[in-house]
Amino acid sequence: MILVTGADGQMGCCLRQILPADKVVYTDVKQLDISVYDSVDKVIRENNISTIINAAGYTAVDAAEKNIDQAYAVNALGARNLAMAADKYNLGIIQLSTDYIFDGNNFKPYTENDKPHPLSVYGQTKLEGELFVLKHAPQCVVLRTSWLYSEFGTNFVKTIISLAKKQDEIKVIYDQIGSPTYAGDFAKIIEGMIPVVKNGVKKIYNFSNEGVCSWYGFAREVVSLKGLKCEVLPIESQEYPASAKRPHYSVLSKSKIKREFGIKISYWRDALQSSIGRIDAD
Repeated sequence: MILVTGADGQMGCCLRQILPADKVVYTDVKQLDISVYDSVDKVIRENNISTIINAAGYTAVDAAEKNIDQAYAVNALGARNLAMAADKYNLGIIQLSTDYIFDGNNFKPYTENDKPHPLSVYGQTKLEGELFVLKHAPQCVVLRTSWLYSEFGTNFVKTIISLAKKQDEIKVIYDQIGSPTYAGDFAKIIEGMIPVVKNGVKKIYNFSNEGVCSWYGFAREVVSLKGLKCEVLPIESQEYPASAKRPHYSVLSKSKIKREFGIKISYWRDALQSSIGRIDAD
């Protein structure tokens, strides 16, 4: 059996669409608090788990700056507990991570070997989660991604659609560059990693859709594809005060995952165009 944590989030919902229901145990915080080791151990033992997909996360980037303990409990301690249980029962674990572990000062795509330097509590706690998994799990794959969106949960695309329906104009940051990623595409990559996590393997891979853009460019494309009349205006990061500092450039290199698995990755605009009809917001 496969254990999927964070099952009510956008990645959990996307995984529900592709993984066989009779082979997966889906849990969210109501069913399993991963920050409590005994709870993790109990669920794994009672369900004969062989692989863990940790899609749980405290992802409210700005709120994490104030709720440090909560973010650490989920993103770091939760990952540690899952990894320690994986070690106890000799399981594989797929740990999901983020481009926000980097500071954005490279101005070239980040490889799996580049040294992380997070700027925010969110980035720091996700990095610590990575390190716990790599240290404690007997076999694991860490998957880093960026700018996730889907028809599920709360995300940038749904926020832009909601605002554009209500306002004549919106202002969006243009000096932060990254790669939007459709969570449905990422879910397929996660599925493909399940047979990889075995026999002591410990790997890190980057995945996002191809190409790069700013949040401003991303928002313009969303508004255009939805046929909304709202004008999107560019602003600098300093004009939009936020509690957490974001990397100005957090593009991830996909060379390693493409080379080792021979995969072709959709361009971000193509992925957005093919999925936008399924995405809406009030």
